[in-house]
Amino acid sequence: MPLPPPVSDLTGFDLLLSVARLGSVGRAAREHRVSQPAASARLRRLERTLGLTLLDRGPRGSTLTADGALVADWARTALDAATALAEGVATLRQTAGGRLLIAASQTVAEYLLPGWLVAVRAGHPGLAVALQAANSASVATLVLDGGADLGFVEGPDLPAGLHAETVATDRLVAVAGPGHPWARRRRGITAAELAATPLVAREALSGTRRALEAALRTHGVTSVAPPLLELSSTTAIKHAILAGSGAAVLSSLAVSAELAAGTLVEVPVPGVPLHRSLRVIWPTGRQLTGAPHDLYLIARRGAAVARVD
Repeated sequence: MPLPPPVSDLTGFDLLLSVARLGSVGRAAREHRVSQPAASARLRRLERTLGLTLLDRGPRGSTLTADGALVADWARTALDAATALAEGVATLRQTAGGRLLIAASQTVAEYLLPGWLVAVRAGHPGLAVALQAANSASVATLVLDGGADLGFVEGPDLPAGLHAETVATDRLVAVAGPGHPWARRRRGITAAELAATPLVAREALSGTRRALEAALRTHGVTSVAPPLLELSSTTAIKHAILAGSGAAVLSSLAVSAELAAGTLVEVPVPGVPLHRSLRVIWPTGRQLTGAPHDLYLIARRGAAVARVD
């Protein structure tokens, strides 16, 4: 809606604040790089517009009246907001590619996207990037609702209205601490044992948990034991296992360092296809351009590196 006429021009208010701070119209005029008569005329015009006397003018300078002090206090908030607006617009104008909003499931956000984002910013030096990590279901919702330009998911299911393309494959692994009974099972465990054992797991809508349940269904397993612990991050799950809280199924990307160090042990699950696709998503019918398109290409080119066999 249009601003009311008395406050549609902030220049006079800005000059009034300078008079309050500097103590004279002349000093305020010099700060604003205008002549003293021009500054005086602008302040008198503001007084006429508002119908108030804002300044007590005297031979030793000018001071604000009681009304002037109130107006200045109110104006300060508006001028601070205007300054913030100007600075924000200037920042956007200086960026070559604007702003890129990304939502990604935790595995992609933690282990793949950092490298991809470094690569995309090399082609867009001023690009402002915001990354939100969430479970796959939440990522899909963010993309559908316009809260992200691109999404990256690891879950097998997606709602209608999203276009999806595979950019990498990932292998899930069952892991436990060296002291866990499963760590001594050279032949591993069966699908039925895995399904019947309470695991340390992510929340129900996470891509990792849904991918595991889908893999077990291929062996006719339709019921999975409730989690031993339900934690919101892969890092928390790893710490729980390291502390002796049980076993988990996680991305091989997330546990490669621990497996190499021997602090975690991979437990084979013969015959269970624990591979999954990592996919990029965006709204159906939308054509990718600019930085989102470049990130999509970088993710596809990086798929050979990201792929875990």
